[in-house]
Amino acid sequence: MIKIARDWATPLTIGAFTLMAVTGLLLFFHLDTGLNKAAHEWLGWMMIAAVATHAATNWPGLRRYLSAGGKSRAILVASLAVLALSFVPVSPARKGASPPVLALQALGQAPLKSVAPIAGKSIEQVKTALRLVGLEVNSEDQSLATLTGGDRAALGRAIAALFSPAPAARRPL
Repeated sequence: MIKIARDWATPLTIGAFTLMAVTGLLLFFHLDTGLNKAAHEWLGWMMIAAVATHAATNWPGLRRYLSAGGKSRAILVASLAVLALSFVPVSPARKGASPPVLALQALGQAPLKSVAPIAGKSIEQVKTALRLVGLEVNSEDQSLATLTGGDRAALGRAIAALFSPAPAARRPL
């Protein structure tokens, strides 16, 4: 059996917890920027490894907690119950999507010739804006949903490109 040193297992656990706590709070309050979400998702694996090594290092003490009963067992059982409840599907309180989601869905499904006036652009400006985000328009009857193939991130970039001001014409140097 491999002996795991506490002098690195405990700091690894503390560091992983700090990363997860800070990025989790930022995500909860919608204050995340840059790579916060990716760090939270991917460094969760570091948290799992850190807790596993910390548990292995402190196995005798952990075993005492598990067999002692009382408060420690009640806390563990309550935690497992909350985990189990987190898998129960919850139906939304209201029926249907929110108005902004409905509006974005309508924009995504409408033909480009109908979206252009809403964006305040000509069909040629729409084609140019979409070309700049990597979408090639073959017909003004195409929709953004068709062009993006259902990719929500691509749809978001397309809508942002259409509703952003046209790039300023370059002045000669």
